[in-house]
Amino acid sequence: MAADGEGADAGTDAGEAVGGTGLSATLETAWGLRERPSKGPKPGLSLARIVDAGVAIAAAEGIGAVSMGRVAKALGVSPMSLYRYVSSRDELYVLMQDAATGPPPEMPSDVAGWRARLEWWARAQRDVFRRNLWLVRIPITSPPASPHYLEWMEQGLAALDGSGLEEGWKLSVLMLVGGFVRNEVTLMADLDAAMKAEGREPDEVMRRYARTIAALTSTAPERFPSLRRTIASGVLDVADAEDTEFEFGIGRVLDGVAVMVEGSGEA
Repeated sequence: MAADGEGADAGTDAGEAVGGTGLSATLETAWGLRERPSKGPKPGLSLARIVDAGVAIAAAEGIGAVSMGRVAKALGVSPMSLYRYVSSRDELYVLMQDAATGPPPEMPSDVAGWRARLEWWARAQRDVFRRNLWLVRIPITSPPASPHYLEWMEQGLAALDGSGLEEGWKLSVLMLVGGFVRNEVTLMADLDAAMKAEGREPDEVMRRYARTIAALTSTAPERFPSLRRTIASGVLDVADAEDTEFEFGIGRVLDGVAVMVEGSGEA
């Protein structure tokens, strides 16, 4: 809990079960189960406006720039007025994440078979992350259970219908595929930011990197024979096309899932 009041509000932890639902304050808010003040401290203030302001700040400056104070300033209200709608910054993050993610797009009817459906699902997730890179910077502090997240989970599980996998394995597959997508987007975003910060083109960055590790490993070539062969091949001199690593990775991940499906007798 932050000392500046950015964590839970006084007297109620954002993750603590409250009210008659037995759900946390965050989930009650995400699912619209908490009563909201009928009269806000400022005409027009609403939960939707608060969430939209947070999303706008995150999109422009990153998730680290989002605070209750910053959102209040953007809306022209006092920070304390926000706590009538949102109990903490962490709750605001959940609501922002759900709003920016949105429901999954409808899967085309011609996408058939568990593998094609799961790959489509993974690409749809990747598109959301790439449009909202700040999403991958939100810490995961508990199993997500917001409305849109569960809709994505439902679609992912439905994609595996007919695979023959046990329900527990289906959840594990979704975690594997979703984790790969999130990691790939994060890595590509980091590399892109680093290249932009240097003001260099991708090929130039890669050539510089190849020269650097070639010089470093030349001092003790016996320690790095495999790496030296890779450098000598020239594959590090040219940056991969934008989607190369994703295409390679998602293909290999799904190959692994296919082995499981074949083992279940439902190839």
